[in-house]
Amino acid sequence: MSSLPLLLIFNFLLSSLYLVTQKQNSIILMEGNTTKPKVLIVDDEKGLRIGTKRLLELEGYTVSAAENGQEGIKLGTSEEFDIAIIDLKMPDVDGINVLKEIRKKYPNTVCFIATAYASYDTAIESTKLGAFGYIPKPFAPDELFQHLRRGFERRQLLLENEKWLKEREARLLEVAFEKTRLNTIINSIKDGVLVVNVTGQGVLFNPNALKYLNLNNIVVEEYILDKLPQEVTNLINKHQVQKEYSSVSYNTQLEIKSKGIIVEVTSSSVPHPDGTLAGVVIVIRDITELKKIEMLKSQFISMVSHELKAPLAAVNGFIKLILDKSIPLTGEQIRDFLERSQLRLESLLKMVNDLLDISRIETKTIQREIKELNIKDILKGIIEIFQLDISKKELKVNLEAADNLPSFRGDNDEINRLFTNLVSNAIKYNVNNGYIDIKVVKEDSYLKINIKDTGIGMKAEEKNKLFREFFRAKNEQTKNISGTGLGLSIVKRIVDTYAGKVAVETEFGKGTEFIIHLPVS
Repeated sequence: MSSLPLLLIFNFLLSSLYLVTQKQNSIILMEGNTTKPKVLIVDDEKGLRIGTKRLLELEGYTVSAAENGQEGIKLGTSEEFDIAIIDLKMPDVDGINVLKEIRKKYPNTVCFIATAYASYDTAIESTKLGAFGYIPKPFAPDELFQHLRRGFERRQLLLENEKWLKEREARLLEVAFEKTRLNTIINSIKDGVLVVNVTGQGVLFNPNALKYLNLNNIVVEEYILDKLPQEVTNLINKHQVQKEYSSVSYNTQLEIKSKGIIVEVTSSSVPHPDGTLAGVVIVIRDITELKKIEMLKSQFISMVSHELKAPLAAVNGFIKLILDKSIPLTGEQIRDFLERSQLRLESLLKMVNDLLDISRIETKTIQREIKELNIKDILKGIIEIFQLDISKKELKVNLEAADNLPSFRGDNDEINRLFTNLVSNAIKYNVNNGYIDIKVVKEDSYLKINIKDTGIGMKAEEKNKLFREFFRAKNEQTKNISGTGLGLSIVKRIVDTYAGKVAVETEFGKGTEFIIHLPVS
């Protein structure tokens, strides 16, 4: 170990040598960069340690020094240094272990091993542990600065590389996040989405696209034009022959028989930034229900036209007979024609009113006055209204309902129409000397109303069509019974409006029973 006079002489020589060579070397660690690195010196030789620290501080470096291995580890792992100069041989912990601990905590710290006893084995070991190089002792200032300059260049490359890796990782995470978010959005879309590039490869799709196009599976970047239905391929080809982006879209309708659905396929171009064609996006929408509605609408219009045509034609014929002067008619015949015309017109008016009621119920534009209703009193009133028809057929009507039944909240006109239709049918389609049994009971949170008759009844296929508009059972027993075929359709809609339930039990030739459940509070 050096004495104090020798230490002062060593410091003076180093300082003098530095001042002489300063102008010649113009030591700047990075070209155009005046930033000086933070340096850690770990050395048990006091003179070398203090002299080197002062030399570097004169140049503007930030320097920390440790007098042994333990202190070097403590300093080197408590904060990050740009460069560490570590003595190989120290009495407590050798430089290899100090290097290992510092590099474990801060792998971008550039470490030099300073020693006068370098060997091949220690060189290999220290290099494996991340030492940047050796600084042989004793070293001159210009040699030291040369090592520091190279070390700091290495340090900045490491930091730049770390920054680039972090940015790259962040970009990859962002791309992955965007891809995940895009996939989540695409997969949640009810319509099928398929994107095909200009070479016919599938680049993006969701499960519904596979479902609607009846595809088992496709792989990204797989050529798929030969797997698609021909109608879809034709749409894609229309875009691809243009080579450039166009705002024109094409569409077609396709029936997927194996799935029992009808889809509408729409294709649009996808552009590159330069305006050239990048690919084609296909959107597949399930329009099966829309097609069913269109078909029902067409059938409904056809049925309405037919039902309106018959009474109008009859009335028109009667009027022509009355007005035809070439046909002599008695007063009794004219009266008969007018009465028949009146019956047809009344039937026609009832049909129109029923259609209006159905329309108002469907569009929820009907004016309703909700209040407490007594179902038993309503049924009594309806039976009294039909008393004449009941007497003509000599029917027996039994109404069984307790006096303490809970009331039902509803619109009086709607509920009257509901039970008027059911009681009217029970009378019209009953046999002479038959009976009608009406029961009202509370069942759970519902009022249960059973209306049972001993009438004609229905066949199984007729029962399935019972609540359709204009449906009427046609047989020898019903041909002379008038009706619009809309009454039970109205019954079903009214019950649905109140979140109720309607069911029917019937046997052809034995009678029919309607079971209505209306919710009560």
